[in-house]
Amino acid sequence: MDRIFITKKGVTEIEDELKKLISTDRRQIIKAIADARALGDLSENAEYHSAKEKQGLIEARISYLKNILAKAEIIDVSLLNGSIKFGATVSLEDEESGEEVTYQIVGEPEANLEKGKLNVRTAMGRALIGKDEGDSITVQAPNGERYYTVLKVSYT
Repeated sequence: MDRIFITKKGVTEIEDELKKLISTDRRQIIKAIADARALGDLSENAEYHSAKEKQGLIEARISYLKNILAKAEIIDVSLLNGSIKFGATVSLEDEESGEEVTYQIVGEPEANLEKGKLNVRTAMGRALIGKDEGDSITVQAPNGERYYTVLKVSYT
């Protein structure tokens, strides 16, 4: 069984989503299917087919989240320090634009760039591992190489 590295906060978020899917979303979709069945002929019942499709998506997500939790190896970020590793929060400066960005290095289940969560397996994630404050990194991006300087590393 492959381990999935995840932060304590990530596990909590997954558990919360799983609880909502099971206790709220699943019940709502079962009711929606029952209501659609009551409308009659299922062969041309768009509400029924839509609800069944949504039920499939909910059940797939529940299965996916349960699988993550079963394989999860929880990393307590507060116990870490030093060079950049999984769980680090890293502030970077784009050497060309001067723009500053901050990411936390996380596993795939937690990754969400809009929330500042960078997948450790991305080109940038891999380039950051083992670096320290003041180090420069080069990242191969789709539009060419990008250069960053590590401004700050923290584990909070």
